[in-house]
Amino acid sequence: MTQAGDVTRFRVQLAAQLGWAFDDNDVAQLADVLRRRVEAAELRTGAYLRRLAAGGWETELTALAEELSINETYFFRHGEQFRALAEVVLPERIHDRAAQRVLSMLSVGCSSGEEAYSMAVVAHEALPGPDWIVSVLGLDASAAVLRQAERARYSGWSLRETPDAIRQRWFHPHDGDYELDDRIRMDVRFRRYNVASEDAGLWRAGQYDVIFCRNLLMYLTPALQESLVRRMTRSLAGGGYLFLGHTDSLGSRPEGLEPRHSHQTFYYRRSSVPEISAPVPRPQPPAMVPRVPVRAATTPPRHDQRPDPAANVHDRAMRLLRDERFAEALAVVEGGLSAHPAPAEMLLHGVLLAQAGRLEDAEMVCRRLLDADGLHADAHHQLAVCLEGGAAVDVAIGHYRLAAHLDPDFAMPRLRLGLLARRRGENQAAGVELERALTLLRREREDRLTLFGGGFGRLALTNLCRAELDACGVRR
Repeated sequence: MTQAGDVTRFRVQLAAQLGWAFDDNDVAQLADVLRRRVEAAELRTGAYLRRLAAGGWETELTALAEELSINETYFFRHGEQFRALAEVVLPERIHDRAAQRVLSMLSVGCSSGEEAYSMAVVAHEALPGPDWIVSVLGLDASAAVLRQAERARYSGWSLRETPDAIRQRWFHPHDGDYELDDRIRMDVRFRRYNVASEDAGLWRAGQYDVIFCRNLLMYLTPALQESLVRRMTRSLAGGGYLFLGHTDSLGSRPEGLEPRHSHQTFYYRRSSVPEISAPVPRPQPPAMVPRVPVRAATTPPRHDQRPDPAANVHDRAMRLLRDERFAEALAVVEGGLSAHPAPAEMLLHGVLLAQAGRLEDAEMVCRRLLDADGLHADAHHQLAVCLEGGAAVDVAIGHYRLAAHLDPDFAMPRLRLGLLARRRGENQAAGVELERALTLLRREREDRLTLFGGGFGRLALTNLCRAELDACGVRR
């Protein structure tokens, strides 16, 4: 029989490791959950609680999240918020993003995906043209509900608040259920995430246009509520919007946010001022080539340190790539590929596979890299190279634009977009992209030039840009 002290220790661990708060009315439920999890782990209660407190028990945290989550949801739940999104928020964000033509949105606590997909549908309905990119990321702690989300197949009951026109346009009958249109599915990704953990890439400053976090804060400890709100605020673009649940209020003067009211609902707009107190520095885009530490001249080499074999393989392959010895570089990488390759290792593998003409294999590597980090600008660029080579040019353009949006200092997607526009006879658009590429090429990183330059260096790519600009007839 579970003791009261055991339940108290259990509550403490749930607060520490998941950030979830429970009051005294939840004690009976928690006692039942504790008993079931102890039996599943085949441990005594004390041993189970000690192991949980030690940390690092991710499989158990996942199981607890699935046991304790409340996942009742449906499409367009609280329709007044989606009407505000469609009629106020997105027109404003589309105006502000006209140069990039990319909308980036986040659903925190997305459950089985209805909220994230609803956001994507509303965005598609609002877009002024087909050349825009919509990117929605759904986060939840439960792997089970995320598996449902990725299936993108729902019962009629889940669509009970969905307008008929939306249902007909974006849902297709399938074995008695409804399946989302591929155009929506392609724009939405899901990731398991525990809101009690930090993640610098996920909460990078200024990256989201809209965040939905509804009916989650009330389940969290006060400290985690405050931390999560600060992370969300920081990661909104200036003028971006935050939607919370009706039971969640940040008061009349939340730091960094301006309360808004329309369509009989409250929501928040990110202040244009770029700083809030205790800001977290925006991390630089991940370097694709591991940097070798430089020893000070006075520091003698240590003979007891063994070289990292993976770094050795990567460095050798990069040297071969610089010498345009593509087949040899690929052989080196595939001969030394680790069981759990680092992102730099995977990206290099993808580049070399594409150079060898193995576009499907290269695309698969890039997609695996993006599954792990959907905000990886270099991976989006290389995926676009593969898709362009496979004649999926329109989809490739979307990934080039996303790469340029994720890293505004990245020259190569701008160059590719300019060349593609020239090929289509869109000289005005080509001129804009090529001018931008020409400016960025001056400071493009050497490793990126090696990876994505196709054997051309900075000078050759600059000359190519200038020649194409002259051919466009739009240079001043």
